[in-house]
Amino acid sequence: MSASASFVKSLLAQCCLGGICEWVVCPGARNMALLQVLAAAEDLVKWTHFDERSAAFFALGRIQDMGLPVAVVTTSGTAAAELLPAVVEAYYQRRPLLLLTADRPAACRGSAAPQAIEQVDLFGIYAPTIDLETPESLPEDILQDWDYASPLHINVCLPDPDPAWTPGICDLYPAEPPEENGFRGSLAEMARALRFKSRDGLVVMIGGLDPTEQAPARWLANELKAPVVADATSGLREELAHLALTDADALLREHPPAVLLRLGDVPVARFWRDLEDIPSTEVFSVTRTGFSGLARPSTVVTGNLEAILHALGDIDTVGDVNGLRAMNKRRKALMEELLITCPESEQAMVRSFSCFAADGDCIYLGNSMPVRYWNSFAQTAIPTENVRANRGANGIDGQISGFLGVSARCSRSWALVGDLTAMYDSNALALLPQLDRGTRVLGVINNGGGGIFRALPGADGHSEAMRKLLVQPHAHSFKAIAEQWGMRYLEIRTAEDFDQLDSLEENSQTLVELIPDREQTEQMRLRLANAQE
Repeated sequence: MSASASFVKSLLAQCCLGGICEWVVCPGARNMALLQVLAAAEDLVKWTHFDERSAAFFALGRIQDMGLPVAVVTTSGTAAAELLPAVVEAYYQRRPLLLLTADRPAACRGSAAPQAIEQVDLFGIYAPTIDLETPESLPEDILQDWDYASPLHINVCLPDPDPAWTPGICDLYPAEPPEENGFRGSLAEMARALRFKSRDGLVVMIGGLDPTEQAPARWLANELKAPVVADATSGLREELAHLALTDADALLREHPPAVLLRLGDVPVARFWRDLEDIPSTEVFSVTRTGFSGLARPSTVVTGNLEAILHALGDIDTVGDVNGLRAMNKRRKALMEELLITCPESEQAMVRSFSCFAADGDCIYLGNSMPVRYWNSFAQTAIPTENVRANRGANGIDGQISGFLGVSARCSRSWALVGDLTAMYDSNALALLPQLDRGTRVLGVINNGGGGIFRALPGADGHSEAMRKLLVQPHAHSFKAIAEQWGMRYLEIRTAEDFDQLDSLEENSQTLVELIPDREQTEQMRLRLANAQE
């Protein structure tokens, strides 16, 4: 066995021992030696896709589903650069995504040789590079300094591939990475605020949570009994409905609390952004990511939520001292009325879709309008604990790939994305034959372009030229996309059309195109906006 062949086997063995449990592989010539060893390792879980960008987002979805590290393997050149959007997303989610990129020999660097770019430090702050120029540059434990809390890039220079080389049987087995159960940051200031300052008003905002974080977050919210704004991705939106403020951005802007306690990821609610201009509200964050989510001063405690709450000690009940839930009743009643009187609006269609999706093992929400609509209008009667979304550093990037990664092992899963999102990532559906058998429903809100841009301030005054640049209007149907990837196609234009979802076949793949009424959508938006004034 050549030195490079032994080198590749040792590298992949170390990655497995370091906890890489699944591999998403992209084809190429430069990474052929890596592919040959992976192909011979029968006990490893492997996925493959021809598009590196989609493959990386799929890998990120697998990490979200399992909570374990996943590697994506590419050839050299811009194939490696295609990983950047998912790397940025994984960095801010603090997910253990390993990037294993093949490279041409180091002598090619700076030469503009074919299939050669400068791959070392390609991802900047988002993923540090371990550069392996020669077999001798392989450390004894290449992952020993990785904290599994953000992406890592291993760039490996390989000679020209030898297609005739066969690696033989490769006994590679994944091992679980170490767990981090501690936390960083002082709890003293937070404890004082919860005990004393919260008497002037406390609101709990809950962003995305991992499954292990849901029980402690639920316990804390029920102990405090303060008003709650829970994102769908918390998995607690329905279970905490008795404490919830419904679509509360305007109410909180008018009546900002003295203390805001954030649990989990950065919340989607608009009021979180408004906090930049409300210094009177003291903000405390308890999050595994360590990101404050604000440009202004706030207190952040980072780490395992259960360990943090255990260290925090006894929690006093605060309650709704400012009567926010009572003030929220009128708006909630108006929303329910409008959902009935505008049944073909985007908002009402999301409500109807959510009622069917509640039977799923997992729900995936696209960024921009779908996740916001879901938080405000989705059903609250049935708990939906496994709801996933990306942070949305680029709102429409890799969403279908992420859905397929999250749902790869699910028996029944649902997703809701926008039309531009679906067009941007439709080739992810090539992964469908590799996934476990199951019923998957991909809902696409087709409002003829970037609907969120139509609702921006001043949008009514945009010129036609500006509208084309911003909204990207179109008249495309998604029927052909469904047919291309062997999916059943359903079109929904009216409330009655949702009856089609009663007849979904088991283990079927269905694309549901939701075509809302634009006038009803605008009517509902304006009525709710006027209610805020």
